[in-house]
Amino acid sequence: MKNKLLYALFVAAILFVSSCSKKELDVKNPNSPTPASATSEAGIVSLGLGAVYQNGFNGITDSKYSGTWLGNSYFFLAPAYHDLMADVITSEAANNITNQVSVPDYVVLDDGSKLTNTAPAKQVVRLNNSRTKAGSNMFYYEWTWMYFLNNACNGVLAIVDNTSFTGDAVSKKNAIKAWAYFWKGYAYSHIGSIYYAGLIKNDAVLMSSDYKTYSDIIVESNANYDKAITALNGVANATDFATILKGLIPSQNQVGKGGVLTPVMWIHTINTMKARNLLVSKRVKDMTSADWNSLLTLVNNGVTSSDLVFTARSASVGSFMSATGGSEAPLTTGDPTSTTYKISERLVQEYKTGDKRLSNNFTSLVTYLNQKGGITFSTRYRLLDGGAGITGVSVISSRTVGAYELFIASSYEENELMKAEANIKLGNIATGLASVDAVRTYQGAAVAAVSGMVTDPVLAYEEVRRERRVALIFRNVALYDARRWGVLDDISVGGGRTKAVVVNPNTGALNINSTINYNFPDYWDVPDDEISLNAPSAGSAPVKNPK
Repeated sequence: MKNKLLYALFVAAILFVSSCSKKELDVKNPNSPTPASATSEAGIVSLGLGAVYQNGFNGITDSKYSGTWLGNSYFFLAPAYHDLMADVITSEAANNITNQVSVPDYVVLDDGSKLTNTAPAKQVVRLNNSRTKAGSNMFYYEWTWMYFLNNACNGVLAIVDNTSFTGDAVSKKNAIKAWAYFWKGYAYSHIGSIYYAGLIKNDAVLMSSDYKTYSDIIVESNANYDKAITALNGVANATDFATILKGLIPSQNQVGKGGVLTPVMWIHTINTMKARNLLVSKRVKDMTSADWNSLLTLVNNGVTSSDLVFTARSASVGSFMSATGGSEAPLTTGDPTSTTYKISERLVQEYKTGDKRLSNNFTSLVTYLNQKGGITFSTRYRLLDGGAGITGVSVISSRTVGAYELFIASSYEENELMKAEANIKLGNIATGLASVDAVRTYQGAAVAAVSGMVTDPVLAYEEVRRERRVALIFRNVALYDARRWGVLDDISVGGGRTKAVVVNPNTGALNINSTINYNFPDYWDVPDDEISLNAPSAGSAPVKNPK
């Protein structure tokens, strides 16, 4: 990447360093430290905090791109593009072309009539993949946020070995290294899981124009995760380690399931993230027994129900995201006539009859008809603010400051459902469905157990598929699932969805057996904002998806 972008990232990270020490992420009160000041213990902790939560998750400030936003921070837009295309949510707002990226090519309704999209999403997103289309290029955002995050962590690693620590310096240094390598692994995971190609950049200043395949980027993600594990295994003093980690995580994120992870908990999180890398990088039809066994090995040492994990919450001051516009869930909450995103009928149909998660988080409404081109956008449901108050049932969203818990990385439910999927595919159906039951119990679903009751492998897998859709809502895996299940593909090659619930946008009639042909890109092209300034070198992998 050329220095116009990434050198600026490094400078921004350094300039941010100690502004977090008192008000955490209050960017209105920066201190402007120097690289030398970051070599103190307090300085590098602030640098590490800012590298992730400011540079990584709140770093795009260019008005050409941010001027049309309907929210703030990474979490309101980049994950939302995923959920739009995975048919979890819809959007009729033209900002950032969110109203166009999730319109399927066509829908065949119950009576055989056909609704056709005259502007196919594949064409729209590629037409807008241009530096001249600032603000409308879906490909730009996640790429830029993740490379901001990656390079800011490069800056941390460039300084850490020259930093002076009190107490057990080795344990504290390893905490910083684990932090930087973990988030680099996270960034590469996002790039390799959604873009057709990417760049490996492990130096804060040196540039690269050698584009690698998405598979190579996933390998690099795992390599950084492994370096984080090595650092965690080098921790001898748990107290000094915890002191550093406590300073790296904003205080509002240290409640609920979020908090100061022990080295063992953190390794569990990494194993679950590596399992995700394996699962989402292949189509289900291409997974081998060896793949499923490798997945099972990882998740058997993955996140447990008692582990703390990395989460995010809003705060009244100094937060990197707001309560009402900082993430996807609150922007989907409320009356659909006024919300940025709307709940998809195809999400709601995944809930089983009597599932308390449905009644605690959604309410029916007078059918909201979308007649602005979104042929699948009309809905009968709205997402409740803070839930309906059913005790012991998970709450999906809240617009109250600090109430909504956003899972940034992996979670117990994701780990357990990967365990379920691997076991079912390996023929251990009862064991796999026991994991599905465990997740439903954990979230308070109160639906009948399926382990021992469902024995057909196809029906058992359907339990996992449905549960991933509802239990992992807003956890940034739905699009990966849609791709690996083949749902995104053109119906002519076995893609699309049948038996779908669709409200006719013209008449309001309910259809329960519709066929949807999405025909969306499975991997995204490298953004033109990158390749126009940083042309691929000889021998680079292709930067555009041929599909």
